[in-house]
Amino acid sequence: MQPPRFWNLGGRYHPAALLLSPLSLLWAKATARRLRRAGIGLPVPVICVGNINAGGTGKTPAVIALASFLMARGVAAHVVSRGYGGSETGPIRVDETRHDARCVGDEPLLMAAFCPTWVAKDRAAGARAALAAGAEVILLDDGFQNPALKKDLSLIVIDAEIGFGNGRVMPAGPLREPIKTGLARGDAVISIGNERAQAGLAQKWPEIAALPRLEAALRPLKMGMDWQGTRVVAFAGIGRPGKFFKTLEREGAELVAMHAFADHARYSDVVLARLLKQARANNAQLVTTEKDAIRLPAAFRPEVLSLPVRLEFADEALLARLLKQAGVVLA
Repeated sequence: MQPPRFWNLGGRYHPAALLLSPLSLLWAKATARRLRRAGIGLPVPVICVGNINAGGTGKTPAVIALASFLMARGVAAHVVSRGYGGSETGPIRVDETRHDARCVGDEPLLMAAFCPTWVAKDRAAGARAALAAGAEVILLDDGFQNPALKKDLSLIVIDAEIGFGNGRVMPAGPLREPIKTGLARGDAVISIGNERAQAGLAQKWPEIAALPRLEAALRPLKMGMDWQGTRVVAFAGIGRPGKFFKTLEREGAELVAMHAFADHARYSDVVLARLLKQARANNAQLVTTEKDAIRLPAAFRPEVLSLPVRLEFADEALLARLLKQAGVVLA
């Protein structure tokens, strides 16, 4: 299922949002009560990459970019993830040669290509395992609303195009907690989007001005592929499939068909067969995201191309200052 339309910016006073607002109060109170617990401190910096929105903001590319930034500067960064969608409870280090998405989740498999990545339903246990394996910095994938660990730096990821949606807490809106409450616990914001979206974010949500802001953008990797004029049947099961389709269009691809699935969707043989049939009938290429490609059966992957993207920070000097303030020693 995709998020309801009234969760978008214009839906603050939608009848459904108003009707559900009492449940939002209960959700917010439950989150606040959970966050009163004191987290466990670690002898190395813990950098949390989280959000206030429920999914789809770009946390995974942000974690990958941070891991790459740290590793390139001689810092042994390890990611600790809950492994959403996977069966493993952990702590277990992700091994791309042994594990699949059903086991550890799709996002940890992606992140494991860049730095050591651990899956653990108990985040504190996962962090201790990473520490024992030589981690000098713990990158906490998500976990902003989880009090298990004391954070030295909390980065709130925001999709600059959608901001905080209608500004309401679930189920009346897309937020895990009220904006003011969440920003008060954060140390900096990572806003992802083009220049126009970045400017619009500041106008629509002036509250974010209270925190340092790391502007960033997602750039597609060419990988030797020229998408110009390529006929494609595109499909994606991510937080915002429309972003992927727009990226393909900007790269010059001709979208014959677009199929949006739920985030972390598992594709049945029947669904994949239909997609392949449609592509062949239209003399088109099946294309999906990196995250989706990892969830495909190995035998089906040769039928599909993926379009990888990487996050780039506009101001790496600001990022370095924030990390140093959190106790990270950069080479």
